[in-house]
Amino acid sequence: MTFPVDVVVMAAGKGTRMKSLRPKVLHRLGGRALAQHVIDCAARLSARSVVVITGHGAELVEAGLSTPPVAEGEPLALRYVRQEPQLGTGHAVQQAVPVLPDDGVVLVLNGDVPLIEPGTLQQLLQACGGQHLALLSVDTGSDAGSYGRLLRAPDGAVQAIVEFKDATDAQRRTTEWYSGVMAAPARLLKSWLAQLTNNNSQGEYYLTDVVRHAVAGGHGVRAIVTDDEVQVAGVNSPQQLAELERAYQRRAADRLMAQGVRLADPARFDVRGELVCGQDVEIDVNCVFEGTVELGQGVRIGAHCVVANARIDAGVVIHPFTHIDGDRQGVVVGAGSLVGPFARLRPGARLGAEVHIGNFVEVKNSTLADGAKANHLAYLGDATVGERVNYGAGSITANYDGANKHRTVIEADVHVGSNSVLVAPVTLGAGGTVGAGSVITKDAPAGALSVVRGKPFTVPGWKRPAKKSG
Repeated sequence: MTFPVDVVVMAAGKGTRMKSLRPKVLHRLGGRALAQHVIDCAARLSARSVVVITGHGAELVEAGLSTPPVAEGEPLALRYVRQEPQLGTGHAVQQAVPVLPDDGVVLVLNGDVPLIEPGTLQQLLQACGGQHLALLSVDTGSDAGSYGRLLRAPDGAVQAIVEFKDATDAQRRTTEWYSGVMAAPARLLKSWLAQLTNNNSQGEYYLTDVVRHAVAGGHGVRAIVTDDEVQVAGVNSPQQLAELERAYQRRAADRLMAQGVRLADPARFDVRGELVCGQDVEIDVNCVFEGTVELGQGVRIGAHCVVANARIDAGVVIHPFTHIDGDRQGVVVGAGSLVGPFARLRPGARLGAEVHIGNFVEVKNSTLADGAKANHLAYLGDATVGERVNYGAGSITANYDGANKHRTVIEADVHVGSNSVLVAPVTLGAGGTVGAGSVITKDAPAGALSVVRGKPFTVPGWKRPAKKSG
């Protein structure tokens, strides 16, 4: 665009029909707050600033939203203004006037309409051109419900928007309705906002009345018409939120399948963040991806897995019911590794190539070198594990002394027998063996067999205690 764009996000409403203590715009879709989707969209438009109008739950809303990262150029300026009390949509935008420069175009969006596309908004801004009032309208040829109707002259020129409650029966039969999205030169919008009155059935200051003032002032009003209702769908109830979630996930699934990803069932698939896939990735049913996830070439994800903030390299197989949660530290699974079923990789897990993590194995803040194996019923926390280590069933690293975490080092080619406890800090030398059932509290030398058990003894004729009668 040849003109700067300042985005105004309407986020002051209570959302009574959500029946929730949480402000409506903070309810989550695809893992992000509704209003965060709108702010992120503004960032993709290269907007100069975003002004969020808050009201109900203002402190929660302002704390719950953030400025998205910007790859190049100046970071997006994010500001908040408050609408107290709430006297209508026009009154809301009036609160933003003091922080809107006169040299830009104001793009008005709604914080509960999360799926608007940057491409659609680009068309609207082009129609505005820095000179005109531009509206995004919807016309599917069917009943427009309780939305405000777009009124046109016989020649097709936009004349006004009439709210449903103020419309006549004839006007209500109009199928073209206003989406709540508009773009206008800031200096003109400010003058139109100053002319608003609350002389209507609601006793509110309607933003839609700026259309009438623009027409009266001889300024052109242009409308971009869409039939994609999902883009302009708002959220007013848990039912609508659930419907929009499925629409969002289906679109995400379609984009991935267009890139060659094989989804067993796109209706049973959820992305709550960013998922990047290489070629020939296969994903079974009921998998959830959160945060930032990267799947390399030929990765296979079994059914019912949850993967968050992880990089999974080429050829990895994640068996069903595996939970991978990288949180802020991330998780890395090296090429050709096998994980699961029923495995858990926690933050800081780093697996080399060809590592095997089997059923009911948990790995936290640990590095496993190429070819290491922990095939079942084991815990590795705060550990450094060398190449080709075999870690037996039922073995654990006792890494926490009640106050501090300590590290266990298992060097290359060590064999740890089943049901062993490695009490950190401790080092097992390369090529050593730990006998099953051992509790290792001191460093074990390389190439040695280490067995630490209580002395076995037998009591002949031992009788277990019995309950007293009577």
